Order: sequence, then C-alpha cells, then structure tokens
Amino acid sequence: MSSGLSYHVEAYHQWKNTLIREIAHYQSWLRTNQLNSDDLELKLQRCAQLLHEDNLTIAFVGEFSRGKTELINALFFAEYGQRMLPSQAGRTTMCPTELFYDRDGGSYLKLLPIETRSEEKSLADYKRSQEHWVYYPLDMTTPESMRESLDQVARTRTVSFEEARRLGFELGSLERDPSRPGMAIIPAWRHALISLENPMLQQGLRILDTPGLNALGSEPELTVSMIPNAHAVIFMLGADTGVTASDMEIWTNHIFTEHSDHRAGRFAVLNKIDVLWDDIQGEEHTNKAIAKVQSKTADQLGLKPEEVLLLSAKQALVGRIKGDEQKLRSSRLDDLEALLTDRILGQKERLITHNVVNDVLGMLQTSQAILQSRYSTYQEKLEEYESKGVSADFLRELTDKTQDDYNFYYKKLFTLRSSRRLMKSQAMILNNLVNLEHFESHAKKTRDELINSWTTIGMGRAMAGFFHAIENDISNLNHEARLAQKMVGSIYQRYANDARSSHLRPAPFTITKQIRELEGLKMRADKFRRNPRTLVSEQTVVVKRFFTVIVSEARRLYEEIHKESDRWPQEALLPILQHTIEQKQLLEHQIRRLKDLAKTAKDTRSQVKRIVSMMEEINQEIQEAEQIQRKLRRPAPQMLTQKVVSLPGMQR
Repeated sequence: MSSGLSYHVEAYHQWKNTLIREIAHYQSWLRTNQLNSDDLELKLQRCAQLLHEDNLTIAFVGEFSRGKTELINALFFAEYGQRMLPSQAGRTTMCPTELFYDRDGGSYLKLLPIETRSEEKSLADYKRSQEHWVYYPLDMTTPESMRESLDQVARTRTVSFEEARRLGFELGSLERDPSRPGMAIIPAWRHALISLENPMLQQGLRILDTPGLNALGSEPELTVSMIPNAHAVIFMLGADTGVTASDMEIWTNHIFTEHSDHRAGRFAVLNKIDVLWDDIQGEEHTNKAIAKVQSKTADQLGLKPEEVLLLSAKQALVGRIKGDEQKLRSSRLDDLEALLTDRILGQKERLITHNVVNDVLGMLQTSQAILQSRYSTYQEKLEEYESKGVSADFLRELTDKTQDDYNFYYKKLFTLRSSRRLMKSQAMILNNLVNLEHFESHAKKTRDELINSWTTIGMGRAMAGFFHAIENDISNLNHEARLAQKMVGSIYQRYANDARSSHLRPAPFTITKQIRELEGLKMRADKFRRNPRTLVSEQTVVVKRFFTVIVSEARRLYEEIHKESDRWPQEALLPILQHTIEQKQLLEHQIRRLKDLAKTAKDTRSQVKRIVSMMEEINQEIQEAEQIQRKLRRPAPQMLTQKVVSLPGMQR
C-alpha cells in the first residue's frame, strides 16, 4: 500500500523495533560490564514487552449507511480491486467487526453466533477461547474467495419477536421480515474477528467497525468497554444529512463522554461530499456549501473545525482501485490520513516516550554515571602517579581507596535489602486490599442482592453497592500507598547526602487512569439501570446483562489495579538499588583487576600501561552506552518531522 498513513504506521513500527533492539543491547551491555541484576532485567523485560504488545485501536462509529465500511475498504482493501467487506446501500455491517493481524493465526475470519447472547459470558471471555467461534480461513491470493467469506459479516436470521427479545434486541428497532409476518430480522453473528496480512494491521493497527445505533444499544459491551477504550474514534456522518437525531444520540451517549479513553482524539467525518458537488453553479458555490456544513457540524458536536473532515469514501475507493489521482484528490482521503498520522500516531509516540523511553534512559544514565565516575577516579590517580611515579605503595593506595568505596556500597546495599524486605511486606498489604477474591466476593453479594430484589429501586441499590464496595477497596489502597510512598521517600532521603545518588527519584504509585475508567463505568451502569428497556426487562435478563458487561469490565480494571499494586513495590526502590548494585559490582571487578595488576606488572611502565588499558576499556564501554543512549533519544517519526497538519479549507 502506498498511502501516506501506511508509510507513517510503518515508520512508527520501525521506531518501536529500534527501541526494542536498543533495550536488548543495553541488557547485553549490563551483563558484559557485570552491572546487571534480577530487578533490572525484569524492569527492562517489562519495557520491551510493552513495546511488543503495543497496538493502536481506531473505532469507526456511526449510524448505518454512513459509509464506515466503504471507508475501511478504501483504506485497507483497494489493492484487491474490489470491495472486500460488504458495503452496498442499506444495512451491511450487521455485527461489530474487528480488523487486526494475528501473528500466530495468520489470515482468517472468526464469527461468534448470535445465540451466545443467551449465555452469561462477555465478548472478552469468548475471545479467550476457540470454542463457539465459526472459523473461515482467508486465502489472500484469491480475492474473490476471500470476499465471499467476508460476506458472512452481513448475514441475517429471521426469528420470532420473543426470540429476538430473549437475545437482547429492542423490538421497536428491529426490521420486520416482509415475507414472514410476526418475525424479525436479526444479525446471524454477535461479533466478527478478521485477521489479515495487511501492512498496517501487521504493524499493530486495530480497526473496530461498528453497526448503527440499534446495534450499539443491543450489544452493551461495545459502549461500555470497546469504544471507550479505543485510542481514537472516527465518527461517520453524511454530508447530505448533517447531524441527525440518531447521530447526536450516538455522539452524546457513546463517544463524547467524560470518561472515555480517547487520548488521541475524537474526529467527525462528513462522508459523501460528492453529493454536494455542483457542476452547474461551480466550484466556489460548492466550497461554500461544504464549509457551511462543516462549520455547523463542528458547532453541533463541540469540536474544533479542523476535527471535522470532509470525505468521499466511494470516490477514494474508486480512485485507489482505478489509479485515478483526480478522484483520489477529490475524495480528500489524504486529509484524513494526515490527521490520523499527526494526532493519533503522534499521541502514541508521546505515550511510549513517556512510559518506556524515559524509564530506560533513566536506568542507562545511572549506569553511565557509574562508569564515568570510575574513569574519573583512575584519571585523577594516574595524573598523580605520573607526577610521583608508580610504586607498589601507589597501587596499594588505589586498591585501598577502591576497597573503601566498595565497603561503603556493600553496607548501603545491605541496608537497602532490609528496606526491600519492608517493601515486600508493604506489597502484601497493598495486594491484600485489592485481592481478586475481594472482587469476587463483591460480585457474589451483588448477584444475590439483585436476584432477591423485588423492585427496581432495590436492584439499583444493589448495583450502587457494588461500586461503593470497589471504591472502598481503592480508598483503602490509596491510603496505604501514600504511607508506603512516604516510607520510600525517607529511604531515598537517607542517601541524599551522597552526591552520586542525589539525582535519583522513586516512581510514584498511580492508578489514576483506572479510577477515571471506573468512574465512567459507574456512570454507564447508572444509565443502564435507568434505561426504560432495563425497567421493563425480566429480572434474570437484567442480572445477566449487568454481569456480562458491567461486572466484567469492572473486573478487568480491578485486575489492572491489582497488578499495579504488585508492580510498584517491586520497582519503587529500583533506581537507588540499581545505582548501589552497579557501584558495588563495578568496584568489586576493579579490585580484582588492581590486585592482578600488582602481581603481574613488574615495572612502572607496565603498571602505567595496564592502568591506561583499564581506562580505555571503561571508556569504550562509556562510548557504547552513549551510542545506545543516542539511539534511544532519537525522536519518534512524528516528533522528528514536527509535521503540522494543514487541511484544505480548514480554519485555524
């Protein structure tokens, strides 16, 4: 694919690969210099794992017939010379569809039957197993066969209204089967997973294609976890219709919400701008009409004008398939790709730089400082020896000085290990406060209360009590974490008078993101409780939906908090521990070298030569560390170009 977005996604992927290689290089460097430790290895492995697992999720959301699937076809399937995902007029994407690349599974289509809605299992639960899914291998070399398989996404079934209601559909929103009175048309599938060997998907891009408002309402997991957790949302609108009432309902209830994690942005796309083209009144009249729709849309959605893009997905697809540059330019697809590159990839680069690169650089700088300190010590002593002459006494003096430094760090390390034992005790306290058994206990109590409640007020009280129990656990956790952070601060303060370690700072304990997401989940649970559909549903249906969606998402966030309470105590003392271990190990190594020097070097010249050789070895290692540092500090692709997106016709 030759698109600009594909190029930039590839550059982003290569940048991450460079970081992974340099982390491995640093690990090897630590081992070579005998500066490694189990704690440091574990921390670096975690950093590399974060980069390996990193992906970028973009959700395409909007009412049916807004062109979401057509745009996805233009972005990912134009090279096949046809529409691969069904995107003709009318309702086509009948179930939520995820496009990604499975490195272990290759190219395939997996479909989850709609009947699974009758079970009390979430989509996340189903994704963890192969059972229940219908599997179709995709042959990338035969587009026609692949397209026929992908047509499954649009399949429907005709069922009774009672069956549709049992499966969670709102009867008023269903399409009636004209040939079978009293029957309704529903999707055949609950969810579709499409793994493709596509350049952008192989680099970690993940696309979520959603059906319209009716499907959003009938598959709550979409609105509770999948859309809110997407890095960015592309909201599709029709340029011919503007923002309709159902569009606004999707926007206000499912996208433009306070607690969604759309850190890379929310953007609106006015599709089908070709219907506004007016060959009679000319280009100026057309541009004014388009600008008017764009400005009004930005006002309605509370967006900046540059966050509302104009597009013709159909012209983009045709232009790419036929190699028609004029159609491609007119489609304005380049504007969308430029925005995705600048805002979404740029945000991901900033997050990785903050969460991974800066961590590794901090560890590397500590290692460099230790070697530089040793080099400076040898240099000072060598200058002194050259003026006085080298003798056995001088070598003894240097060895004794090195031994004194070693003893200092040995005692320091002994004290730190005692502090580590305290931190392990603290970790047990933190872990116990958010033990997963506590969560299951809260969930069981809530289930019992919901089942035994005879009124909607009682059920609402039970749901509110569930979140209150979780909030109480987190409040207790934060209280203990603050005490632990004070203890860590005092440990660091103890070494503040040592100039060589005064720059070290402990990492803070933070679960802000999870708390924000739990607050958002609580609000969505409250909406679920107040929803008229919930009020008229059978009690067993309400309980099942609450546990399948709300409780499952709360469990995921609770597990993340538990992992942080386990990770932080292990890493809180790591900077000062690394500094101390590396100093001790380096000094131990140098003592051996100096004693060896005293035994084997028989004259002044050979002794000076050996000391110079030791300094050269240290200097080579310093230079290698500087090379690693330079590569780690190399700006990410978007930061490197400092690209500013300037979209045609946009007001700034």
